[in-house]
Amino acid sequence: MINVLVVDDDAMVAELNRSYIGQVPGFSCCGVAATLQQAKDRLLHHHPAVDLILLDIYMQQENGLDLLPELRSAQHPVDVIIISSAADAATIKNSLNYGVVDYLIKPFQFSRFEEALTGWRQKKRLLENQPFYQQADVDRLIHGNQPETEQKKLPKGLTAQTLRTLCQWIDAHPDQEFSTDELANEVSISRVSCRKYLIWLAQMNILFTSIHYGVTGRPVYRYRLQSEYHALLQQYCL
Repeated sequence: MINVLVVDDDAMVAELNRSYIGQVPGFSCCGVAATLQQAKDRLLHHHPAVDLILLDIYMQQENGLDLLPELRSAQHPVDVIIISSAADAATIKNSLNYGVVDYLIKPFQFSRFEEALTGWRQKKRLLENQPFYQQADVDRLIHGNQPETEQKKLPKGLTAQTLRTLCQWIDAHPDQEFSTDELANEVSISRVSCRKYLIWLAQMNILFTSIHYGVTGRPVYRYRLQSEYHALLQQYCL
């Protein structure tokens, strides 16, 4: 579970953000801080560890941006998403210079909030799960994943929904080798359809393919996840 700390002195806004966090699978609000000192105390002295901060800027007695240089000087590993009505260029530029991972201008729709959290999670997984990167990986880290673009890259006859189902099963069994028939039975789709997706995943280097010959001499293709491409697989699980 990803632990999110809300830093906002408006109780109604903080509660709304808490509610929104609860609607995004895999995320949990681990606390609300009404002041920057409360936020720093929560980061230093309490468990579980905070993974992500949702930070307001305009607070009654403080400026939320003042928390950012303290986090950086202390080399605290927590990431920050700004949620504020501040829309002036200087504030946004200052926030980005301190390395905030996203910036939401109030008011915003839940879909944009969800996109901010899931986009951050995708980048975090990519950073943590691979020792080396290809250009496409770096592009995703810098420019973010673009679901519509990725979907257009699917060959004709493949759908994002079925691909997601297959990838979620593979993600849940990262060390398991499997055949087309075995996976088709697990996710309840036809063997022919399953085979198309596995071929495409192998072409993307996400799966390693090996050929086994039975007593009849007929080859059986077996697949397993290539660990260095686990983060890429997870992009298709969402």
